[in-house]
Amino acid sequence: MDTGYKGTNKMITGIVFGVITFWLFAQAMVNVVPAVQKDLGISLGMLNVAISLTALFSGIFIVAAGGLADKVGRKKITNIGLILSIIGSLCLIFAQGSALLIIGRVIQGLSAACIMPATIALVKEYFEGAERQRALSYWSIGSWGGSGVCSFAGGAIATYMGWRWIFVFSIVFAILAMLLIKDTPESKREQTTTAKFDVSGFITFIITMLALNLVITRGGDFGWTSPLTLILIGVTIIGAIVFFNIEKRKAASFIDFGLFKNKPYTGATISNFLLNAIAGTLVVANTYVQVGRGFTAFQSGMLSLGYLVAVLAMIRVGEKILQKVGAKSPMIWGAIITTVGVALMGLTFLPGVMYTVVVFIGFALFGLGLGIYATPSTDTAVSNAPSNKVGEASGLYKMASSLGGSFGVAISAAVYAAIDSIGSIEAAATGGVITNVIFGILSLLSIIAMVPGNAGKKKVKNPSPTPTPVTE
Repeated sequence: MDTGYKGTNKMITGIVFGVITFWLFAQAMVNVVPAVQKDLGISLGMLNVAISLTALFSGIFIVAAGGLADKVGRKKITNIGLILSIIGSLCLIFAQGSALLIIGRVIQGLSAACIMPATIALVKEYFEGAERQRALSYWSIGSWGGSGVCSFAGGAIATYMGWRWIFVFSIVFAILAMLLIKDTPESKREQTTTAKFDVSGFITFIITMLALNLVITRGGDFGWTSPLTLILIGVTIIGAIVFFNIEKRKAASFIDFGLFKNKPYTGATISNFLLNAIAGTLVVANTYVQVGRGFTAFQSGMLSLGYLVAVLAMIRVGEKILQKVGAKSPMIWGAIITTVGVALMGLTFLPGVMYTVVVFIGFALFGLGLGIYATPSTDTAVSNAPSNKVGEASGLYKMASSLGGSFGVAISAAVYAAIDSIGSIEAAATGGVITNVIFGILSLLSIIAMVPGNAGKKKVKNPSPTPTPVTE
């Protein structure tokens, strides 16, 4: 759809405000666990489930929402996502127990599933070349920057205003986002087929992901060898096999595995999944310094200020490096620096002030690496997606973000809890951090193996290169 419209800074601002309703406000729950648990009187296990549900439901539904955005309109789906964000936030504001908390977190996940792929698709539709890379940088500021702010902002708001105010601010930003993008023309792909939605694949995927999430988050509570856990493991394995076989046979599948025939897209998506899995470090580090070192929520949030400053400062730098040398180099260095920063947080044997300094430096390196990585990775994925499937491809890329974050948090928390139950809290924190270091190393290997050296490099004669075709 060619309307002749060119993206504006007002549109970018609206998109960023929409994106941070998830990455800043919804994710702020990672640093307010004690306050929410005390206020609502629910178990820690139930609260951990609620925290992971938002990213999980975002990941489960994001590809479907991306494909829907391509069909019915990317602006329309963005607005639906913003309305869902308001509804989810209201559920949390008025929650008095676990019921509204769970419902609100699920709705926030559905909101993010709508907003993320639809806004990336709008950026690709209305920006070109270097301008598109600039717009994606700001999108990344909302996403990666929001995740950096969430620990500090969540702790500060919970300490001085009450944790429910986090979601009052989320509503304000959602309303502002709708107002700022209201003049943006609708964007959707031309309909060339009448293929029906892959209901069987979608349902199988939901069941498989929910079973896997329950194994990770509640397996320790249920008992790792209990009948319920074994049944859930069986459902996960059988579900994965059935899902793959369903998708192989369908022309209009829920997940188009043909997208992964493009190696740069695959490298960006896999590394994105693994670097988002490192988000488990936030839960491990915040929990350890509060429980093991006696920090308040606000004090633990202050430790992440270096992360915040670094990720916001480096996202535009990553964009410039991308234009000069291509995507591979900043993606590699971003993954290395992030992994080193995370590893520093595992030095729990260090005494008081020394450990505090090391954690602050670790968070700063964490943010520095992610800031360098963010725009090159997103641009590699978007520029290698076919124009008629950019919403679906963007949804799959952001599904990697959400599922990576959900499972990274769940796995890290499970490792932390398992070691804590048989050993010291210091050993538990170190074990949780080592888990995230492994994610970082695997991310680095995926970039080295799949992303070409010249991906995203600015070309003087043709600033808006034709996207690399993907076999459909």
